[in-house]
Amino acid sequence: MKAVQHAFPTAAVELWTTDQHRVGLKPIVRRIWVRKGSRPRVVVQHRFQWLYVYSFVHPASGQTEWFLLPTVTAAVFTIALAHFARAVGAGPSKRVLLVLDQAGWHTSPQVVVPAGIQLLFLPPYSPELQPCERLWPLTNEGVANRSFPTLDDLETAQVERCAVLQKQPERIRSLTHFHWWPPSFSKHQ
Repeated sequence: MKAVQHAFPTAAVELWTTDQHRVGLKPIVRRIWVRKGSRPRVVVQHRFQWLYVYSFVHPASGQTEWFLLPTVTAAVFTIALAHFARAVGAGPSKRVLLVLDQAGWHTSPQVVVPAGIQLLFLPPYSPELQPCERLWPLTNEGVANRSFPTLDDLETAQVERCAVLQKQPERIRSLTHFHWWPPSFSKHQ
């Protein structure tokens, strides 16, 4: 982070993180409370169609950006990066250091990184270092114990859940801001 700050001394530098999570028509089944003596019922149809939740999180503030996309590839990740860069205003006056894992679609030479974004890869096999990993139980809450007839219906429910989470930055911050996570830096503050 200090290297980015040194290279761009007049720019604000923010540390964000990103990850992807697969949700699909195969339901997420969880325990639920029911009246004693009754059995809970959940409709389960094993269908293997998926949707991917792309999450970008600023752990220091709890700010999030969410994208729902059909797959995980270098081309789709490039699209997500471009939309993220526009959403947070990355550019000459605001640099974003983006922490992510070493998935093949992140490290591919086909990935086009927008101006203002710099990628910082986590060590291999270290999901415990990725703050975004803590968001997936929250995103699953909106779709758990529910069966969706189509991916469009699932997408609608997931969009609603992400919109709810986006309005809860303190909750996101409490889960993702590890004690060792560095703060964002700005020369203008």
